[in-house]
Parts: sequence; C-alpha cells; structure tokens
Amino acid sequence: MEFIDNVTPLLITYNEIENIERTLAPLGWAHRIVVVDSGSTDGTLDILKKDSRIEVYYRPFDSFAEQCNFGLSKITSEWVLSLDADYELSEPLVAELQTLWPSDAHGGFRARFTYRIYGRSLRGSLYPPRVVLYRVSRGHYENEGHGHRVRISGEVSDLRAPIYHDDRKPLTRWLGSQLKYAQREAVHLIESPSDRLTMVEKIRRMGWPAPILVFFYVLIAKGAILDGIAGWFYAFQRLFAEVLLALELLDRRLSRAPAKKAGAG
Repeated sequence: MEFIDNVTPLLITYNEIENIERTLAPLGWAHRIVVVDSGSTDGTLDILKKDSRIEVYYRPFDSFAEQCNFGLSKITSEWVLSLDADYELSEPLVAELQTLWPSDAHGGFRARFTYRIYGRSLRGSLYPPRVVLYRVSRGHYENEGHGHRVRISGEVSDLRAPIYHDDRKPLTRWLGSQLKYAQREAVHLIESPSDRLTMVEKIRRMGWPAPILVFFYVLIAKGAILDGIAGWFYAFQRLFAEVLLALELLDRRLSRAPAKKAGAG
C-alpha cells in the first residue's frame, strides 16, 4: 500500500457552490472523503451526493476547531488531509503526495499557499503556511482568534508544492464573514496577555497603524501592485479587513471608557 492510500481528505463546508467542484477535482486518488457540513442550502450537498466516495456529516456550526475535531472523529485512516472548501491541490502537490513516505517521527506536514483571485495567481499574500496533512492520532484543533490551529505531536516538515487558495464566493458573503472574524479577533487581541502576542498582533491591537501598514505591505513587499486588478482587489480586501478590526477594537475601548463631561478638563 502506498502512503497516499492511507490518507483521507477532510472538508468543512457551508454553502460552497462556487468552490466545491474545484476543490474535489484533484482528489480523484482518494478512496474516501469526509465532509462536515453545517447546513448548506445552495446546492453544495447536491454536488457532494454525486460522488459515492463522499460521506457527509451534519453538525451545527459553533467554531472551526470543533467542526474539525468532529471531522477527525470520523476518519478511519491513519492520515488526514484537512482542507478548506476553497483550497485546490496543485498537480505538483498531488504528485508529491504519491511519492511521500513519512518516517515514524513525523506527526504532520505543512503546506504553503498560492493565493488566487478568480483564478489569477498573486505573487504573494498574507496567507500563512498551514499544517494540512497529519496523523489523526497526533492532531487536535484549538480555537485561536478568528480562526483555528491544529496542535501536532511529532515532527512537522514542509511540503514542496503549493495549495491554491481561491475563494470565489460573492463579495457580500466575504464582507459578512470579515465582520465576524473581526469580532472574534478583537476578543483574542484584547484578552490575550501581551507576552503571548506576536509583534504583528501587538501592532494590530493598537488599532490605527495596522490598516495603513498592511495596505502598503501587500502592495509593495508582497508585490500586489504588479498583479494588476487582482492585486489591487486583494490589497483593498486586506485594508478593509484591518479597518474592520481597528473599528471593533476602538468600539470596545470607547464603550468601556467613562464618558468625559462637556467642558471638563
């Protein structure tokens, strides 16, 4: 048995009609695919039902970490490939998985991402590498800020080939998601002790500098200005996301601070 035969893809879905077919297309090698869905109504489930390899489990959404941990409980293979529904394995990555042979010390593998805007690849992005492939027995998810993180027991190595991140859901959906993310991230930044925050998180917690810094960092350092309209779109997305977070932080501080009387001082 090859290594890839002992890997089960795990997907977390909710109304992913714009993405799901592209995510499933490179998974032809998988014998079984586990999907945790939180109540899709847009046709996502109809697409999933067409593939006999796919097992769909319904779970009301409470957090990404709990959705993923629930999904892990349904995996029977030794290894899991944990994917968001807007990920797409590149051909080189599939080829790499077919020749991969981990040592006993390996707990998982980390993948880097090529960020795409409607199929147009960007030179760079703020999207960090993630552990996506790991032994089921050595992984557990925890909530962190607006997202989640998997904790791995054992050695973690880097995969050479990338995964494409290409979310084509409507912009209105993205805007709504960013507001929820900003609310969760604000709680994380405010309640976390300073010594547990990275330098970037400390700057974001200040509020006002982050939107300006992120906008120009994406344009210049990450090369978005050279990516045409897709690059500008991404830069404005990141600017908007940071503005929302800054507003959320300022709103929480203002609402807790005692109001000054007119003429005081």
